[in-house]
Amino acid sequence: MIDFGDGAAGPGNLDVQWHAGWPSSKHDPAPEIQVHHYDPHTVILRQNMSVHHEAPFMFLLSGNSQAVLIDTGATADPAYFPLRRTVDSLISEWLAENPRDGYRLTVVHTHGHGDHVAGDAQFDDRPDTTVVGKSLTDVVAFYGLPEWPDGAATLDLGGRVVDVLPGPGHHKAAVVFYDRYTGLLFTGDTVYRGRLYVEDWQAFRTTISRLVDFAASRPVSHVLGCHIEMTTTPGRDHMIGSTHQPHEPPPQLTVEHLRALNDMLTEVGDSPGAPPFGEIGTYPHDDFVIWRM
Repeated sequence: MIDFGDGAAGPGNLDVQWHAGWPSSKHDPAPEIQVHHYDPHTVILRQNMSVHHEAPFMFLLSGNSQAVLIDTGATADPAYFPLRRTVDSLISEWLAENPRDGYRLTVVHTHGHGDHVAGDAQFDDRPDTTVVGKSLTDVVAFYGLPEWPDGAATLDLGGRVVDVLPGPGHHKAAVVFYDRYTGLLFTGDTVYRGRLYVEDWQAFRTTISRLVDFAASRPVSHVLGCHIEMTTTPGRDHMIGSTHQPHEPPPQLTVEHLRALNDMLTEVGDSPGAPPFGEIGTYPHDDFVIWRM
């Protein structure tokens, strides 16, 4: 049995250059899915921007009794986006190092937008696998969150406990995952280096305030969202729909970014578009831009 106690992972490895849509060649092939081991039990995957411009990140966490895959990317066809094959290979490699029987996979989502759930069907016939539905009803039922959006739940991977926090605002069924083993806070499209599209302004404000409070009492090593849309120039984002982003900052953010976002939302208050910010409904920060939808 592996010790997955709180914080037991220690610092992981984020020394990686993420592919940003460069063309493949026989000399320097760019994979459809880039795979990076944050630690031996935590894998970060990114869909190639050349396959789909959203280029979402996905995360595979292994525990003693099961693994969890967070999100399934933006492309359904395994011929162009071999997510199932990639995940199966990673789990087989992990089991070779950590043999055990009856190992399961649970597929979950940060939210139900198409660029995060498109690969679900690749896992439909996979043995010992549960694919959690993307509707609010599915999410509430699976995690046991009858007081949504209040309350919280846990997902136990076998000694590795992941907290599940309601996170509506960008999407009505969005959730945030906190891995106690690594201290990673997986925020989906709620917080990331990019355009934070807000569907429900009041729900978003409440979610960010709750995340700040949650992080204040727990060790958060990194805040990891599911996209990179900003450039290395503070406050400037890449063109929407771009398929090549050679000047990307790293995806990881900090709790300070959560606090800065919360402060911005407090300053804007209940009236999006009010001064001192720019265009009505958009609010810039060096590392993200809030878009009121």
